[in-house]
Amino acid sequence: MTEQDVTALRDEVAAGTIVTVWFTSAAVGVPTGGSAKIVAVGDVAEGDFIQVRPAGSRDTMFCSPNELTRTRPARKPAPSRQRPKPTAADDAPAAEEEAPVRSRRAAEPSAPTAAPEPPAQEKPPAPPAKKAPAPPAKKAPARPRKRAERPGPVTVGLSSTVDGDWAVEVRVGTKRVVPATPLPATEVAAVARSLPPAVAEVMTAALAEARRRQQERVAHLRAELDAAQRTLEQLGVD
Repeated sequence: MTEQDVTALRDEVAAGTIVTVWFTSAAVGVPTGGSAKIVAVGDVAEGDFIQVRPAGSRDTMFCSPNELTRTRPARKPAPSRQRPKPTAADDAPAAEEEAPVRSRRAAEPSAPTAAPEPPAQEKPPAPPAKKAPAPPAKKAPARPRKRAERPGPVTVGLSSTVDGDWAVEVRVGTKRVVPATPLPATEVAAVARSLPPAVAEVMTAALAEARRRQQERVAHLRAELDAAQRTLEQLGVD
């Protein structure tokens, strides 16, 4: 996959889309052309940063872009089995030749002659030997499958700006599997109520400070709007 494919893949995964990819010949431990589902897309600088789950497996593994493709490979035609053709000797036995029967002349009364001996019957030809069918071709041994690495500890982080914008990100070990995603302040407040008191106090204070800043901003904008409205009325424009 190219950098543009990886960027589009990361956006689709972040949007919650289930993406299917296929393994290329560069993938180790999995069959070429096998399918997998994308679990997460990490940073490009982290090497094998695309986490996938192969079809029919509960384990996950990390791959690089050159080991995956979004183009489904064509299916290979199934090999046809050839049956040995039956020989002519198997279909019907050789016909036996009938011995000709010679007619015997009637013997004259004065000089009788001895009857000739009948000719010996010819033996039928022996059927040709059957050919043994060729042994089936041996299948190549399957390549050993690459075991999926065990995931590291999961870290969920919350961050906020001075303007009260909150974001959440998830890391597995040192790899970021979910980039910073905006989170509404109402959901942050709900999470804070379920955390220990010390953590909830810090988060509540941050939310209160952000609320105060937004109130000051609203008051300032309202004052500007009132001033603009008075100027508009003084100009006599409806």
